[in-house]
Amino acid sequence: MTYPSHIDRHAAVVVRSGIRIAAPIQRVWRLHTDVGGWPQWQPDIDAAHLGGPVRAGTTFRWATAGLSIVSTIYAVDPPRRILWGGPANGITGIHDWTFDADDDATLVRTEESWNGAPVRSDAADLRSALTASLTSWLEHLRRAAER
Repeated sequence: MTYPSHIDRHAAVVVRSGIRIAAPIQRVWRLHTDVGGWPQWQPDIDAAHLGGPVRAGTTFRWATAGLSIVSTIYAVDPPRRILWGGPANGITGIHDWTFDADDDATLVRTEESWNGAPVRSDAADLRSALTASLTSWLEHLRRAAER
């Protein structure tokens, strides 16, 4: 099976964000890739279950904002990068996360693309929603890792 190697840079919505977390890269990576643990530190996630090891081809199921989502891990390079995506309610999302050690901290960068008819019909509102979601995710990850 062939998976995307990066986000869809031509999608109707593309959002990029990042944060510096005062925690070692291994701690940040473990929190972020422990999909089943997301609801413990990420209040926007109602449920999450990883269907196997963290590697390309593994799927995980998660629920957020009233949506049930099945995502597939497309690429992983521990503890530096994870790329996942999949369809949900007519939207195809691809989400890329990178992690870089910065002395005793970690720089986390994320970019996500959304495409599909629902996105093209309301790109401005969905861009705002995705921006808010990524900002929230990064802040919750920072708080959990810095505890």
